[in-house]
Amino acid sequence: MPDSHFTRREFLQTISASAILAGKFTIRQQPNIVMVVVDDQGTNDAGCYGNPVIKTPGLDLLAEHGTRFTHGFCTTASCSASRSVILSGLYNHANGQYGHMHGFHHFKTFDHVQSLPTLLHRAGYRTVRTGKYHVAPPSVYAFEEEITASGTSPMERAEACSSVFDQEEGRPFFLYFCTSEPHRPFVRGGSDPVSPDDVLVPDYLPDLPETRRELARYYMSVQRADRGLLRLIELLQSSGKWENTVVVFISDNGVAFPGAKTTLYDPGMRLPCVIRRPDVAPGVCDAMVTWADLSPTLLDLAGVSLEAPAMHGRSFRNAMTQSSTEGWNEVFASHTFHEVTMYYPMRVVRGRRYKLIWNIAHGLPYPFATDLWASETWQGTLSRGLTHYGKRPVKDYLERPRFELYDLVDDPHEIHNLAGDPAHLTILEDYQNRLRAYQQRTGDPWILKWEYE
Repeated sequence: MPDSHFTRREFLQTISASAILAGKFTIRQQPNIVMVVVDDQGTNDAGCYGNPVIKTPGLDLLAEHGTRFTHGFCTTASCSASRSVILSGLYNHANGQYGHMHGFHHFKTFDHVQSLPTLLHRAGYRTVRTGKYHVAPPSVYAFEEEITASGTSPMERAEACSSVFDQEEGRPFFLYFCTSEPHRPFVRGGSDPVSPDDVLVPDYLPDLPETRRELARYYMSVQRADRGLLRLIELLQSSGKWENTVVVFISDNGVAFPGAKTTLYDPGMRLPCVIRRPDVAPGVCDAMVTWADLSPTLLDLAGVSLEAPAMHGRSFRNAMTQSSTEGWNEVFASHTFHEVTMYYPMRVVRGRRYKLIWNIAHGLPYPFATDLWASETWQGTLSRGLTHYGKRPVKDYLERPRFELYDLVDDPHEIHNLAGDPAHLTILEDYQNRLRAYQQRTGDPWILKWEYE
C-alpha cells in the first residue's frame, strides 16, 4: 500500500508492528524539528560556503542564525542509499538499502530497521513529510502525514507546509522537507538568471563551454531550491515557531557531474550542512560528521535517550558547542550501488590529512549513472579526445586500483595515489586496519573481500 494512502489507524498499526525500539527511551525535552534535504548540491555551491555567484539567501540566513559545518559528509554518494542513512543512522551496507529503491532497481531497507520518523512519533512527535521520498519500504520509513503542493516549486511546497507550523494540537512536529532540485535535469523556473561566463568551474571538472552551460543551469536550480528554504524560515518566524525549532539543511550527495556524485572523492561526499538550534549561538564547526550521525543527534535534541543504541552514528550535539573537535577527526563511508547496473562497492576512511579508498570491485571499469554519462560535460570531454577530466587523467577515472591513498593537505584534489609508495606503507597499513575495524564494528558483509578477492 503506498505510504501516501495510509490512514492514521493503519499508520499506528504499521509502526507498532515493524519499528520496535531495540531499547527503552526516555524523554527530556522536545523542540520542533525541520530537516531540509536538497538533491545533489555540492559543498561550495552557496553564498555562505564562499560562492559569490549563486544567490542563496535562505541558506545564508540559516547560517547567520545557526552553525555552519565545514566537514559534513554523506556516507554514500547516491540518492536512495544516502537518504536511508540519514533516516536510519545506519550505513547502507547494514540497513539493506544498497542502492535506488524505485523502478527496476528495487533496493529497500530491511524490515527490522527503526527509522528516525518512527522513533520520533513514538516519542510524541507529529511526523510529516513532503517532497522526494526515495526510500522503502514505507512501513519502515513511516510518516504520519504527507503534504502535497499545488505546484512543483520548492516555494509552493513550503507554502503548503504552513499548516504544520500553525498547528495548535500541543505536539512538537518533525517536518522532513525534500526538494527534487538541483537534481538533473536542472529545473530553473523562478530563479535569477546565471550566465555561463560567471560560473566558477571547480578543479575536478574540465573548463569547457558545455561545462559552463550545465553549471549555469545547475546554479539556477540551486537557487530555486533555496527559495523554498527561505520561505520555510519566513513561515516559521511568522507562526511563532522559530524560537523552538531546530532546522537542519543538508544535501544527500554531491553535484550530479562525473567526478562528484556516485564517487567517494570529496566532491561526491563532502557536503553543505547547516544546523540552527535556538539554544546555540551562531558559528562555524569543523567537527567531522556524517549523515549517519544525523538521526542520533536529532533524537538527542528531541530528548530521546536509547538505552541500547541501534545506530552506527553518534550524537554531535555537544560538539556543536565545544571549541575542540577532539573525537571528531575521522569519518567512514560505504557505497555499493547507485543504479542496479552499477555495482562498484567502495569503503573509505578519511581523516584530517589522509584518505583511503578501497575499490572492492577494482577489476571492473568504473560505472556511470545514465544521466552522468549523458551529461554535456562528459560527452564534450569524450568528443574532444581529452586525456584529462579536470585535473584527473580520464584513464585513472575509468580504471581504478584496489587502494587509493591521498594526502589531502598536499594533494586536496586527490590526484596522486600514494598507496604504492614505500614511504607511505605504514600509513597505508594503518588506514587499512582502521577500515577493517570499522567494517567489523558495523557488520559489513563485504569484509570478506579482504580474504577472498
